[in-house]
Amino acid sequence: MNVRRESLAGRMWAARWSYAYALPMMALLLVFIVYPIAASLGYTLYKWNGIGDPSQYVGLDNFRRIIGDSIFWGAVKHTFLYVAIVVPVQLFLALGLALVLNQKKLKFASFYRTVFFLPVVTSAAVVGVVIQLLFSNFGDVINNLLLDLHLIGGYIDWLGDPRFAMGIIIVVGIWHTLGYNLIYFLAGLQTIPEELYEAARLDGAGRVAMFRYVTVPMLRSVGVVILLLALVGSFQVFDMVQVLTNGGPFFATEVVNTYIYHLAFGGTGDVDPDVGLASAASFFYGILLIALSVVQVLVIRSLARRRAAK
Repeated sequence: MNVRRESLAGRMWAARWSYAYALPMMALLLVFIVYPIAASLGYTLYKWNGIGDPSQYVGLDNFRRIIGDSIFWGAVKHTFLYVAIVVPVQLFLALGLALVLNQKKLKFASFYRTVFFLPVVTSAAVVGVVIQLLFSNFGDVINNLLLDLHLIGGYIDWLGDPRFAMGIIIVVGIWHTLGYNLIYFLAGLQTIPEELYEAARLDGAGRVAMFRYVTVPMLRSVGVVILLLALVGSFQVFDMVQVLTNGGPFFATEVVNTYIYHLAFGGTGDVDPDVGLASAASFFYGILLIALSVVQVLVIRSLARRRAAK
C-alpha cells in the first residue's frame, strides 16, 4: 500500500505543472458552475423573488407545482420536438455537404466551407433579430407570393401564428448551427486513409459501396461524438426562441430554457419572478436529461456489443 501511495504521489509530483496549468480552469469551473448548481439546489425549497435572502420555506412544493404545470410539460414537448427534427436533419445535411466539400477536385471548396460555416459565428440573438425584421418587413411579400401560387388561402402572421412559429424556429435553428456538424464531419472524413478507397476501387466497389463499407464504419466513432454534441447543443436552445417569439404566441414555442427564464425573471403580464420555482424546474429537467443520457449510453453499448459479437 505504501508503494502504491508513493508511486501515486510521485506521479502527481511529476505532473505538477500539468495540474498547475489546469488549476485556473478548475477554479473558474468551481466558482461559476459547481457553486451555482449547489446553491440553486437550496433555492428549490423556497419561494423567493431573487431579492435579499430566501425566507419563505415551501419544502418540495416547488417540485409539485412544476410536475403539475401543463405549461412546463408543453415546454418539454416543444424542446424534444425541436431536438427530434433539428438533430437528424442537420446530421443528414451536414454529412451530405461534407462528402461533397471533401472532394479534392471541387473548385472553391474553401469558399463554400466558409459560406456554410459563417452563420455559426453569428450570435443566435442577432440572427433572431434579423429574421424577425425580415418577417416584419417582407412578410406581406411572402404572403402575396404564396397567395398568387394558391398555396395559402389568406394572410399569415408567421411568427404570431401558433401553427407556423415553431416550424420557423426549427428551420432557422437547422440553418444557424449546420456549420458545426459540417466541420466535424469534414474533419472525420479527412482522417480516413485514401488507401482504403483505392483498395475498394480495385475490388470493383462503386461510390455507394465505398460509402457503406468504408466511409460509414470509419466515421462511426466520430459520428457518435457528433451526435452527442448535436443533442447537447439542441437541448440548450434559448436565444433564438427568446428573441423571435419570447415563447409565444400562447406558449406555442415555449421551450424549457425560456420557461425557466420567465419563471426566474418574470414573464409577460403580471407574473412575478420566482427563483425557487425556476431552480426546481431546472433540476427536474436536468434529471430528465440525465435519465435520457443513461438510456442513450446503454443503447450505444448494446449496439457495440452486438457488432462485436457479429
